[in-house]
Amino acid sequence: MMLLVGLALVAAGTASFAVQRHELNDRLDESLIRTVKEFEVLTETGVDPRTMDRFKHAEDLLYIAMQRTLPSPKQGMLSLVADKVRWTAPDIVQTRLEDDPEFIEWAKSVQGTNHIRLGTVETEITTYRAVVVPVSLPADHEHSAFVLAYDYSAEAIANDRNFMIYSAVGGSVMLVAALAAWLVVGRMLEPIRRLQTTAQQISETDVSQRIEVSGNDEFAELTVTVNEMLDRLDGALSAQRQLLDDVGHELRTPVTIINGHLELMDPNDPEDVAQSRDIAVDELRRMSLLINDLVTLAKSNRTDFLQVKPVEVGKLLDDILDKARGLGARQWRVDYRTEATVALDPIRTTQAMLQLCANAVKFSAEDSRIGLGNEIIRDAHGGTTLRWWVSDAGVGIQAEDLERIFERFGRGQNSVRSSGSGLGLNIVQAIAETHGGRVWVNSEYGKGSTFYIDMPLSTGSKEA
Repeated sequence: MMLLVGLALVAAGTASFAVQRHELNDRLDESLIRTVKEFEVLTETGVDPRTMDRFKHAEDLLYIAMQRTLPSPKQGMLSLVADKVRWTAPDIVQTRLEDDPEFIEWAKSVQGTNHIRLGTVETEITTYRAVVVPVSLPADHEHSAFVLAYDYSAEAIANDRNFMIYSAVGGSVMLVAALAAWLVVGRMLEPIRRLQTTAQQISETDVSQRIEVSGNDEFAELTVTVNEMLDRLDGALSAQRQLLDDVGHELRTPVTIINGHLELMDPNDPEDVAQSRDIAVDELRRMSLLINDLVTLAKSNRTDFLQVKPVEVGKLLDDILDKARGLGARQWRVDYRTEATVALDPIRTTQAMLQLCANAVKFSAEDSRIGLGNEIIRDAHGGTTLRWWVSDAGVGIQAEDLERIFERFGRGQNSVRSSGSGLGLNIVQAIAETHGGRVWVNSEYGKGSTFYIDMPLSTGSKEA
């Protein structure tokens, strides 16, 4: 930006200089031509004061002409008669043409013609813009000339002084503007530099660096956004590392079991072969279940994981209950149903609720009661939440296991390893969090558990 401003100032200054120099040339030529015309008028109509008659000798005409001509401060004049300097300007005139031999020689070389010569003369002393007016009267036998000249270099210096002032002021303004821009832009770009430094320090295994937030402008908002992005990236990488560790551990066990039974199997014993086959098939089935659950968890980080649309949650609860009845012989009941239209993903919500129902069946006795429900909860701050729940009268969860059961491959002490992948509740948690909510449990060991899914409602949700 400063470069463009600088180029604009240079272009403007150059154009102004060119215009002023052109105006200077025109002004000097106009002044010289005006003086020549005045001299011509004097030649044609003037009267010699001594004889009161027309001029007969050029020497007399030149004398009167120079007396009546007042040169400007940087202008000089002289008269040539017979190739010699006959008259010179008064002493008050600063430009002394007679003191420049090169100029005198130039004036002599052009005075022999009958034409007025206007031109530029360069000498060792200076450069002149001069005019030579030949004078020839009937009584004269020698060539004479009236010579006027401006000290062009001195005039140009005076004219260029304005340009020098313009350049100095423009340069000073540019310097001050550059300094101010450096300070302001440097301060504005400091968050960008910190972002660059942080980005350089981030590696594939370490994304713990964060950018210090300062101020409350757009760059501060950008810093907050980048830090939030790094938090998500750090969380994703941590989850990925944990997933790889857990998957390696979980898959290693069934592979080891299958490999061990196949190595120890007696191919000549049909009973041993059948038993080894059943074990291998069971472990492969569990591995397939594990892989499907892992795919679901991997998709939960994608933006298209949820397909949100308005759903009648009362009707959806009835559909979930109908599907849950096939999970086991239990006394299935609806504890409470809310009639409202809510924006959510019905497929993922059904998946999460059926997973909770499957857990309830797994850890409860046959013909025991399992209740399902949903309700809109309003808090003290005016917010609303759609709460889903599944309650059972099963074995319950010990207090030390309440947090661990939601971890990936986390199981309680009363869990049986081969009964699932260990990812069910983690999938429920992912579905709840992608809806902006959470999953939690209220359990009493030996008496049963109630799992809750809370989904915050938007202002567009409607109660029936």
